[in-house]
Amino acid sequence: MSNKTTVFPDGFLWGGATAANQLEGAYLSDGKGLSVADAMPGGKQRFQVLGSDTFNWEIDEDKFIYPNHHGIDHYHRFKEDIALFAKMGFKCYRFSIAWTRIFPKGDEATPNEAGLKFYDQVIDECLKHGIEPVITISHYEMPLHLAREYGGWKNRKLIDFFENYATIVLTRYGKKVKYWMTFNEINSAFHFPALSQGMVKATGAGDYQNVFQAWHNQFVASAKAVKIGHEINPDMQIGCMIIYATTYSIDANPVNQMATLAQNQEFNFYCTDAQVRGEYPAYQQRIFEKYGVTELEIGADDLELMKKYAVDYIGFSYYMSSAVNETADEEDTVIGNLLGGVRNPFLEASEWGWQIDPEGLRIALNELYDRYQKPLFIVENGLGAIDKVDENFYVEDDYRIDYLRRHIEAMSDAVKDGVDLMGYTPWGCIDLVSASTGEMSKRYGFIYVDLDDNGEGTMDRYEKKSFNWYKQVIETNGQNLK
Repeated sequence: MSNKTTVFPDGFLWGGATAANQLEGAYLSDGKGLSVADAMPGGKQRFQVLGSDTFNWEIDEDKFIYPNHHGIDHYHRFKEDIALFAKMGFKCYRFSIAWTRIFPKGDEATPNEAGLKFYDQVIDECLKHGIEPVITISHYEMPLHLAREYGGWKNRKLIDFFENYATIVLTRYGKKVKYWMTFNEINSAFHFPALSQGMVKATGAGDYQNVFQAWHNQFVASAKAVKIGHEINPDMQIGCMIIYATTYSIDANPVNQMATLAQNQEFNFYCTDAQVRGEYPAYQQRIFEKYGVTELEIGADDLELMKKYAVDYIGFSYYMSSAVNETADEEDTVIGNLLGGVRNPFLEASEWGWQIDPEGLRIALNELYDRYQKPLFIVENGLGAIDKVDENFYVEDDYRIDYLRRHIEAMSDAVKDGVDLMGYTPWGCIDLVSASTGEMSKRYGFIYVDLDDNGEGTMDRYEKKSFNWYKQVIETNGQNLK
């Protein structure tokens, strides 16, 4: 076990992260509408189905497994869950607002008051326990109506719908909530536009022209949210949120080095350049030529808005790194690595094939801070695993503790490097439904939820071994990792 000395700043935001569509349940309660998450099939083939030529957001209940809609019933048990977070000592809790609880179809003029009241309660419950809410405005839960009737974010009309939604929630909660993010993992649309842009092949996801147009519309919508938030509360901090994968060349061959540079620009930096610098990068034209993108539809004030209302900080998820090999005749690809790439012989992998690379997190933090000089916030990180419970529903998850310990050490090293790091919210702090499969069996949490992939179980909550370990991490501001 490592005996490294760790250092974190005073006021560091230790906590955990979830998303509404993966834990709330009550998917049609109190006026809530259907979201794209409600139309996604369950099972390990979810992404293959979403990426098929025939999928078109039609709901077939026979293809849904129970947790897909019902989550872990956080909607009715949020007080119990937040009390457990407080017991761990959370300084903050990152969660999302379900757009469809506020605007069930997405294009209404008047919000659903029952949905607003629910988040009043969640926010107040956090504050009661001294927990700072960190809210994602849109986390893979676009109203299904907007995906079906408008074709998702490629349609410029969504800017107005999002502005209306953001105005309502920022006005309602802006005096109580300091930390916000606009779109979850916005750059994931490079690989999975169904999640963040609401587009499938039947509605244009197979054409990069639509993906880049959708991004532009999201960048403008994000800038408008920053403008609204700062006018409501000048102290409000509104960030972007990306998925970051440290990317290595497999060797020193200049061909692979150039391919690595290109992949970094396309995936890790394009969306952040637009949202953090507030302008499109110099390499944009090269990317457009590569992917067959012609001129974008850009409104008269769009670029000025993007520049004037860039985000305040960078939130990002980090689960794995990626390796690039353009010169091999046969690639040793990595099964399960969401972002593709080849197997890195120096790394181990999780049960789902995600390559585990704590040192890559330190590299990511340095790369992002050197490039942008804006505060960073790790809002997702963790190990998905099949947990085994004993007769008392206790999980001895040393594998999770080891994973998190090594990543926290890497974070501390980055802080010593001079990186301005705001906080750390490991993903799925309580077991929830997997975004990639709609199942419960891929667990991340410090808290075990008695629910299986078929919806069997009591949904009762139990503390895992990692629960008390993370509690001591927070108590000591990251100094006690044993």
